[in-house]
Amino acid sequence: MARLEKKLEKLSEWMLSGIYRVYQPTLRKALDIRKTVLIIAILLFGSSVWVFQNMGAEFMPQLDEGDIAFHAILKPGSSLKETIATTTRIEKILKDNFPEVRKVASRIGVAEVPTDPMPFDFADVFVIMAPKDEWVSAENKDELIAKMKEAVEVVPGVNYEFTQPIELRFNELLEGVREDIAIKLYGEDIYVLAAKAAEVAKIIAGTQGIGDMRVEATTGLPQMTIIYNRSKLAQYGLNIEDLNTVVQSAFAGGKAGVIFEGEKRFDLVVRLDEKHRKSIDDVKNLYVNLPDGNQLPLKEVADVSYRPGPMQISRDNTNRRVYVGINVRGRDIKSLVGEISRKLDDKLDLPPGYYIRYGGAFQNLERATKRLQLVVPVALALIFVLLYFALSSIPQAVMIYMAVPMAAIGGVFSLWLRGMPFSISAGVGFIVLFGVAVLNGLVLISRFNRLKEKGVVDLHERILTGARERVRPVLLTAVAAIMGFLPMAISRSAGAEVQRPLATVVIGGLITATLLTLFVVPVLYYIVEKRKVKNRERKSGKNGGGAAVIAVLAGLMLGLPAVETNAQNEEPIVITSLEQALEIGLQRNGNVNIARTRVEMETQRKKASFNPGKTDVGVQWGQYNSFEKDFAFDLNQQFEFPTVYGKQKNWAKPG
Repeated sequence: MARLEKKLEKLSEWMLSGIYRVYQPTLRKALDIRKTVLIIAILLFGSSVWVFQNMGAEFMPQLDEGDIAFHAILKPGSSLKETIATTTRIEKILKDNFPEVRKVASRIGVAEVPTDPMPFDFADVFVIMAPKDEWVSAENKDELIAKMKEAVEVVPGVNYEFTQPIELRFNELLEGVREDIAIKLYGEDIYVLAAKAAEVAKIIAGTQGIGDMRVEATTGLPQMTIIYNRSKLAQYGLNIEDLNTVVQSAFAGGKAGVIFEGEKRFDLVVRLDEKHRKSIDDVKNLYVNLPDGNQLPLKEVADVSYRPGPMQISRDNTNRRVYVGINVRGRDIKSLVGEISRKLDDKLDLPPGYYIRYGGAFQNLERATKRLQLVVPVALALIFVLLYFALSSIPQAVMIYMAVPMAAIGGVFSLWLRGMPFSISAGVGFIVLFGVAVLNGLVLISRFNRLKEKGVVDLHERILTGARERVRPVLLTAVAAIMGFLPMAISRSAGAEVQRPLATVVIGGLITATLLTLFVVPVLYYIVEKRKVKNRERKSGKNGGGAAVIAVLAGLMLGLPAVETNAQNEEPIVITSLEQALEIGLQRNGNVNIARTRVEMETQRKKASFNPGKTDVGVQWGQYNSFEKDFAFDLNQQFEFPTVYGKQKNWAKPG
């Protein structure tokens, strides 16, 4: 065991030494070509923004449920008997032609608990499939659905919409439509809505990505219509109310009395027997009584015929609407809706008062995107605040904050390379990525500051030393996170469709964030610190630079070497430049050090002017006597009245 540990230790040291040999000269070169490094980083970020804007989007990746569900839509007004016969034929076709199909079941109409009512001309067909390794008719689900659709299209007068069992219910619960996208058309006249919906379907037909399309049936239901001839009614002395009562009683039933059975009471309803209420001729030949006691058939005073009527009237927020449902295959929802919207804007002419809205999964995507537009900035703002609290420096907090766009570069390109659209799962991955990426920048900057406090004055030496000492923890943090998310990124099991975008974003983002952090953050630190040194030298040059120059020139004129010695006869320090003389003088001058200490005290006193106190955090678990384990979380922060902090800040000002 000990021998194995030694071998692993040697392997680790060998790998790190190889990384050091490559990283150190590369970092030196990056510090020499600082502008080039920053330009490359900016160009990479700009290209990632362009890719993201042209990348598709969807609400959630489509899960592969294994089984298949589809709608069988018959002609409006089809009877239950006809629907049962049709679905039975469809089931037999699937069972006979596809060995992968284990079971087929159809659901028609309304269950005892009417949570999902449907007309009799509409059926849900559920196809229970064998595992994929047993499939012989097709290699993937899209190919199998295409073959199934081709096989069942031999049944005349039926339209099909293929989806999945859970997805079907999920879409319907969210938006009231069963398809992925619903093009909702709102207006007043139901017949105008039906005509425009058919026009919409004609315009967008053939668009890439549309798997199935259905126009909601709102008209076309055959109805027996009775139109009275009012002139003849007046001639025979009849009135419409009496005739309506006769027709209703003959075919629907009319109350003729009450029957009592003990304490129970039942209405006595009379109507024609079944054989006299089967066809439209029974309505035409229905005899009505005249005031003089004679009778004549209804067809003599009315026009009885079949006419198409409204099948259903749907509303959203009291507005009449009809929709065109679309199931998406092989394309993301956002780009498909964008193309459909452009086509309808160019070719569809709507009357005044009529308008279009897009629903279904696209509406869910819009809602989630708006929520992310709120959540992500809040998360980024909190990260920045925590960085400022850790470093007490806005420039350094901004430096570390650059890890966020650097991480976004890899996240966007990794999605693009794997052909994945942006989804809510990927959005969550970006939030996770930003937190991990910022940690690496904080590790580097903290070490640079610690070396500065220890007296490492040379900026190059400070950066190279700190980067060498922190390259191991930076790489360890990134590699550990990458290895943790790698199984999710390559998973093919059930539910992996949701995991893959999240893991892909984190892995790709950490790769670019780590590489760019190891080079861009040191470059930014060099630029900021160099500017600080120049500002300090400019100020010191105005105040005491002339005296230092005079001292050096006087020493040269007297023939004395420009050296500095001390009382302990230490090795002399050779002064070769004015900048070095100023730097050594500022470090070893007692008055300057006292003044610097006073400045730090004033700064700390100014910071202490805002002292809201500590935050109290409390957690409770199982405190109450109940069957459930209760959980409570409280956060308490006390603040003084705002004027108190203002007074303290004014008092802390040096004066």
